[in-house]
Amino acid sequence: MKKTPLLNIALSRLIASLGHGDMLVIGDAGLPVPPGVELIDLALTQGIPDFVSTLRTVLSEMQVESHVLAEEILLKRPPALEHLDALNVQGAMGQRRLLSHEEFKVLSRSARAVVRTGECQPYCNVVLVAGVTF
Repeated sequence: MKKTPLLNIALSRLIASLGHGDMLVIGDAGLPVPPGVELIDLALTQGIPDFVSTLRTVLSEMQVESHVLAEEILLKRPPALEHLDALNVQGAMGQRRLLSHEEFKVLSRSARAVVRTGECQPYCNVVLVAGVTF
């Protein structure tokens, strides 16, 4: 049995396979998944699982060099933004970059996978860029 909190087989396998610079998107329930990008669908119902819990669990296994948010999240200010800011201050997600939501969706076409949560607050999406542990 694994010691880390992440139990989802598909997500754990994906994180183990990431190389430096690979991208993983954690998205809300409404984020479109580009054709050809793997979808790991965790959504059960509205809010379950939520974005923040999913992000924290992924961060327990993934080394992150940087992250990307849609700049619109700063305007809408969903509750998850406070958690994103705290994780950013802690250095858990590396350098932050902001793009428009449209540019964010274009960037997600290059992701290894999109993790769909049950989050239903606007713009609760993040691109995590894999780093290295050495």
